[in-house]
Amino acid sequence: MAIKTILVSQPQPEGDKSPYFDLAAKYKLKIDFRPFIKVEGIDAKEFRAQKINLADHTAVILTSKVAVDHFFRIAQETRFEVPESMKYFCISEAVALYLQKYVPYRKRKIFFGKQTIEELTELMKKHKGENFLLPCTDILRDNIPQTLELQKMQFSKTILYRTVASDLSDLEDVYYDLLVFFSPGGIESLFKNFPDFKQNETAIAAFGATTANAVVKHNLRLDVHAPHPKAPSMVGAIELFIKEQLKKK
Repeated sequence: MAIKTILVSQPQPEGDKSPYFDLAAKYKLKIDFRPFIKVEGIDAKEFRAQKINLADHTAVILTSKVAVDHFFRIAQETRFEVPESMKYFCISEAVALYLQKYVPYRKRKIFFGKQTIEELTELMKKHKGENFLLPCTDILRDNIPQTLELQKMQFSKTILYRTVASDLSDLEDVYYDLLVFFSPGGIESLFKNFPDFKQNETAIAAFGATTANAVVKHNLRLDVHAPHPKAPSMVGAIELFIKEQLKKK
C-alpha cells in the first residue's frame, strides 16, 4: 500500500509553515485539505426555546474558540449586554486569549486550564458560588457535563451551534490513498455524502479514541491511530505508517 495522496478532513493550515507541508516535501506526497464538517449557529428563536436566561449566569465555561464566537453572537442577537463582572473559564490559554476579540482582556476575570475539563474544574472549585453557563455544540462530549456534575458545579448547558456535514459531492470520483479524520462527525459526513463508500485499499487515519471508535463502528479498517507513545501527533503517526509501507516494498 504505497501512500502518495492524502486527504485531511480539516481546513488547510494558514501560512506556508506546517508539519503537513514538510511531510509532503519529504515523501513527495500530494496532501489536500477539505473540512468534512462545518458549524452552524442556531438562531435566537431556537435559543429562546431552550428557556435559558443569560442574565441568570455569572460565569461562562468556554471549551473552544467556536463557543466564544457563538456565545457573544447569541448575546448580541438577544440584546443581552454581557456584564463586566462576568467570569470566563476557558479550556486553554489559546481560548482565553481569543476572548480579546470581544472583551478587554486585562479588565475581565478570565481563568484557563491546560487543555482538559478536569484541569479546568480544579480552578472552578474556587468559584463554586457562581452560576455557570456552558455554551456548546449538539454533539458535546459526555465527559464535560459529567465532570461538572461530579464536581457539583451549578451549571446550565445551552446548545448554541451544531455540527453538520459539508457537501463533498465534488469528491465523488476522486481517489486518495489515505483519509485522515479528527472527529466522529467527519466519519458521519463521509457516509452522509457517500452512503455506498467502500474502503477497499484506502487507508484510514483517526485522531483520538472517539474518532477511532467511530471508524470501527462503521466497519472500516483503522490503519493509523494517533496519538500513541511513538507518535503524539497525527503527522508523526502518518510518517510512521509511510515508513512501514516503504519497508514492505
